[in-house]
Amino acid sequence: MDIFRHRPLGLLAPALLIAVAGCSSADDSAAVAVPSPDAKTAKVCRALHRVLPRTLDGHGRNDPEPRSAYTAGWGNPAIILRCGVVRPPKMIDPKVAQGDDPDAIAGGVNGVDWLMEKQGDGTWRFTTASRVAYVQVSLPKGMSAQEAGTTVLTQLAAPVKKAIPGGIASMR
Repeated sequence: MDIFRHRPLGLLAPALLIAVAGCSSADDSAAVAVPSPDAKTAKVCRALHRVLPRTLDGHGRNDPEPRSAYTAGWGNPAIILRCGVVRPPKMIDPKVAQGDDPDAIAGGVNGVDWLMEKQGDGTWRFTTASRVAYVQVSLPKGMSAQEAGTTVLTQLAAPVKKAIPGGIASMR
């Protein structure tokens, strides 16, 4: 059973009231790990890269180093998107499916399912589910969920739906 297919946006709402963040503080010199997707995943990630918005939540494009078709960024510190990442272990955790893990919440925004994970530093990371490639979005510290989380996920929904077909991603 796909736990992410029928989760309403309302399940994300309580967690989105928490300050949302993700990767390291990203400034102009910050580096981001570039995913190494297989050929099928690489193709859809390149398609996503072509349709990503020039601005996101009012922040201009600021891609991280090294430049790649599998990463994108907006703002400084940057909102970071990585396409072709490996499946998060919590995505198959039965506690998440039952809603019993306070550090991971499944939900959907505008037709795109996401796993939202609380990181060790208290920040949050979003990873798509029910798509042929995993797309991960990390928001910088200090951005509130209301300010960025729902807006960012809403603005990324159309490009993700356009470029990343629904389905099951590689198990790698």
